[in-house]
Amino acid sequence: MLRSAGVIDLHDEEATYQKEVLALGGNRASLQLNSRPKWDPIAIVTAFKAVTLEGVEVIVIVIGLGAVRGLLLPASLGALAACLVVMAAGLVLRRPLARVPENSLKLVVGILMSAFGLFWFGEGVGLQWPYADAAIVGLMAILAVASWLGITVARQLGATGKRVAIRGGSA
Repeated sequence: MLRSAGVIDLHDEEATYQKEVLALGGNRASLQLNSRPKWDPIAIVTAFKAVTLEGVEVIVIVIGLGAVRGLLLPASLGALAACLVVMAAGLVLRRPLARVPENSLKLVVGILMSAFGLFWFGEGVGLQWPYADAAIVGLMAILAVASWLGITVARQLGATGKRVAIRGGSA
């Protein structure tokens, strides 16, 4: 919200990438915009490790739940189907998603994750949500409105010259 309001700087993923490549021993000549090598070995290894970790987690959960209920084969086939769908979606959506502003995407993902987290927390403490699972959509709407209000207030505070303390410092 603070980035959207302009209180703190927007996150620049390209600058962060360049800084990390330099820290790992790269050189400035290879970092010119659009001149990166087609295959970045560091990015490939990092992405592979992250995807492998997440994949193993899903496999353990699916096989564990499937084995307990005697549905190992259907659970495994479902996991395989989900894997294929995610791979296809990644191939189809890769380019359009690359055009989405990173900071806006993070705000929306934060709203979605918070809504699911609140819903599951409520479920965990025994809350009976109105409209069952559809309450997640209501939580998303409430969080989106709250975020919009927070962004509006932060922008107004910034416009009036008031400084906002952020993590022990000031912006």
